[in-house]
Amino acid sequence: MGIFSNNHVIVEMLTTAAAIFLLLGTCSAADVPASFIFGDSLVDAGNNNYIFSLSKANYIPNGIDFGHPTGRYTNGRTIADIIGQELGFETFAPPYLAPTTAGPVILQGVNYASGGGGILNQTGKIFVGRINLDAQIDNFANTRHDIISMMGDPAASKLFNDSIFSITIGSNDFINNYLTPILSIPEQKLVLPETFVSSMISKYRNQLTRLYHLGARKIIVVSVGPIGCIPFQRELHPSAGDSCAAFPNQIAGMFNDKLRCLVTELSSTLKDSKFVYADVYRIVSEIIENYESFGFENADSACCHVAGRFGGLVPCGPSSKVCVDRSKFIFWDAYHPSDAANVLIAERLMNGDRSDVSPMNIRQLVRA
Repeated sequence: MGIFSNNHVIVEMLTTAAAIFLLLGTCSAADVPASFIFGDSLVDAGNNNYIFSLSKANYIPNGIDFGHPTGRYTNGRTIADIIGQELGFETFAPPYLAPTTAGPVILQGVNYASGGGGILNQTGKIFVGRINLDAQIDNFANTRHDIISMMGDPAASKLFNDSIFSITIGSNDFINNYLTPILSIPEQKLVLPETFVSSMISKYRNQLTRLYHLGARKIIVVSVGPIGCIPFQRELHPSAGDSCAAFPNQIAGMFNDKLRCLVTELSSTLKDSKFVYADVYRIVSEIIENYESFGFENADSACCHVAGRFGGLVPCGPSSKVCVDRSKFIFWDAYHPSDAANVLIAERLMNGDRSDVSPMNIRQLVRA
């Protein structure tokens, strides 16, 4: 059973470090001293467990393939978890807000991601509590201070230079801001999509530049996925029939085009930086379009569901029904991929060609 297999017995995978290293190929924790993870619910490892928020996943049936809820918004691992395994880490990067995330454990990386978080600070306010990207970077600055205190400046600088920084964010700026039904009508009338996207890019430029000045050099910037294809958006656009909702995908594509240019810009202007653009929009779209060839039986509905044609009307929770075979569904719930889909996405980011991840994949970035 490989790390990139469609499996459910995730806990067993974590008990034998030797078996993990056997499967890893050429990457090891020695190549990547630490992994620092920023983003939203796609990669949140439990930070929202520790804040007052309407966006939480620390209840069943989330985490069903871990044997218990962890605060991850999926049945098993996130994309960041799987990439961490491929990079050679024996344990997952811990959530920043967990009381145990202190001392030497932070030297191998920390997860700052938060469900409902976005690039813009007003994003996700419908959830009350969430940690947006500005605050996540503030939290990294605290971690950085602690690491410097432990190691000293020279050793800490080397650790940051060799570490992987990944940012998976932006979806909520659309789904839970610009496209939120109770907010979107006045927002869309007052602000054109192009203007909104430009404001996101301008803010993101400053945030990524700040991360660079805090020591990040190998930085993976993940695109927004085809948000019009998630079960929630399919429910909101019944006129689309069996197709993905067009407008959400159009503005996601508009943002991604500008994001790719931003990554190129920052790579050329920030000395010694290595920015990588991860085209998750393309990868997920291809998986959805050719789902049967990837081993899936369902490409449009939530495995964890309560109501709606696509199971996207009600968030996944204790009263939800769960599909028998999670490996056959691309979507775990109304918003998030299943562990099986995350495995495919992670594999493409680790080993894909430039059409998936450019100018290099993560395995090449490690050696760069």
